Amino acid sequence: MLRFRAVASAARSFFSAIPAAPADPVFGIALAYKNDPVPEAQKVNLVVGAYRDSAGLPVVLPSVERAARLLSESETSSDGHHEYLPIDGLPAFRQGAAQVMFGDECMSLLAGRLYTTQAISGTGALRVCLDFVRRHLGERTVYYPQQTWPIHPNVCAEAGLPAKAYRYLATTGGTVRLDAEAMLADLTAAPEGSVILLHVCAHNPTGVDPTPAEWERIADVIAERRLLPFFDSAYQGFATGDLARDAHAVRAFARRGLEMFVAQSFAKNMGLYGERVGALHVVSNDPTGLDHMGQQLRRAIRSSYSNPPAYGARLAAAIFQDPALFAQWDEDIKLMSGRIAGLRQSLRSALEARQTPGDWSVITSQIGMFAYLGLSDAQCEVMMSKHHVYMAKNGRISVPGLNETNIAQVADAIHDVVTAASTRAAL
Repeated sequence: MLRFRAVASAARSFFSAIPAAPADPVFGIALAYKNDPVPEAQKVNLVVGAYRDSAGLPVVLPSVERAARLLSESETSSDGHHEYLPIDGLPAFRQGAAQVMFGDECMSLLAGRLYTTQAISGTGALRVCLDFVRRHLGERTVYYPQQTWPIHPNVCAEAGLPAKAYRYLATTGGTVRLDAEAMLADLTAAPEGSVILLHVCAHNPTGVDPTPAEWERIADVIAERRLLPFFDSAYQGFATGDLARDAHAVRAFARRGLEMFVAQSFAKNMGLYGERVGALHVVSNDPTGLDHMGQQLRRAIRSSYSNPPAYGARLAAAIFQDPALFAQWDEDIKLMSGRIAGLRQSLRSALEARQTPGDWSVITSQIGMFAYLGLSDAQCEVMMSKHHVYMAKNGRISVPGLNETNIAQVADAIHDVVTAASTRAAL
């Protein structure tokens, strides 16, 4: 009979000194929503950026559903659908992802200057690329918007790169707008060669994007100061409902001959959240350097996760390659973005009907999946603890979490916390 020695005490463990990590700012609140004991009908989840239908349920896009059915019908035991993909991913997916991002005109301009690798969604593209920057371009500072996705500074730190915020948003006078002059001043002061992180469209968390004219001014500074732009594209199609229009900034920079990185995710615009479908694009003015970069990226991927996942890439490639499926996907995006715009208007109207203090036109002037309400950390806490409306503590709500049955509850909660703050300020 086997006998085992008693397990050593925790004090003798190799792992005793490991500190607890802070909760993720998004998924930690999502867990709090899940653990809230009140009935589902009495609580609202506006935390995670995922598209939901009017019943608050996940949506499988018709284009993706059709692509999945076609893949299933075409599979045979000899098709090799469970074989490893190449290190840099499925060729048809890589080509299609680049086409969606850059369009016909830029794809012609970028012949011999563009390298694309499949990545584990946008986050994986960010991390692989920043690891590459540190290893091969040296320790240079990454600049990110002062209001941004919390993962941005975190992934810089994990990659071992210094990071610094540049000013982005102005909130004075009750307005929420891009502070273009402050942003340009900070970019102008950045050292030559700095990496500048930019949201392609539907800026997270603010929903405030530069205008085409402002993008040109940003490109001017980047060219003059020899900065290296790194675009993060998580919401192409969710800003305007138009894939080409939402890629304006990337294509404008490409037409000017600027080198760049682009991290691209299809989690949101294809609803493939769990499939981790993404790409990293690199534009270089040195074809030899680009070839070497591809080799080094493949080497980094091989020693990290070896090969990207296949199923989601095959679904996306099926949509890219079939004109009818692509047209359906384009229509799916328009329907989603249109519904989000309608929800924005409904929330604004509800707040204005309650005469809630403040200018709520910002809700409809912002675009994309998120609305930035400008609520304080304390007000967000009250929204959750008193009203059971769960949202990010920076005042961001995920608009698709709204629906016809909960908008009144959300508007009542916002009215309560804003009115209470106005009353205290008047005393």
